[in-house]
Amino acid sequence: MNRDCSDPDYSRPVVLFDGVCNLCNSSVRFIIKRDPGSVFRFAPLQSDTSKSILKQFELPTDGLDTFILVEDGECYVRSEAALRVARRLGGGWGLLYGFIIIPRSIRDYVYGIIARHRYEWFGKKGQCMVPEPGDQERFLK
Repeated sequence: MNRDCSDPDYSRPVVLFDGVCNLCNSSVRFIIKRDPGSVFRFAPLQSDTSKSILKQFELPTDGLDTFILVEDGECYVRSEAALRVARRLGGGWGLLYGFIIIPRSIRDYVYGIIARHRYEWFGKKGQCMVPEPGDQERFLK
């Protein structure tokens, strides 16, 4: 799902993630460590910022089990969002973007299995992730 949004606040990519999901929090820490230019900003899905962004893209603000990337005025979800993030990371991680050639229905089917079981397999926190010192400016409030 790609939707145009020309709001200037999206001048840098924003990753929306489940702030209480251990897998999602680990993914954010993974991105931060491999984002040499500090390009990505982050907001937990539970935040007011995320809810505002989701409304702008006409996406539900509750019950989402997906990873979302807002980049260049477009909104990407599920596997496409993850692959677009990977292509901008340092090291060889950008090579993962090659999986974009796999039909979206197949990629998103696998993504959906992981998303549905993420709490069961990886656990859940009682509150949203607290950014590490030095990374706080990358998190939107």
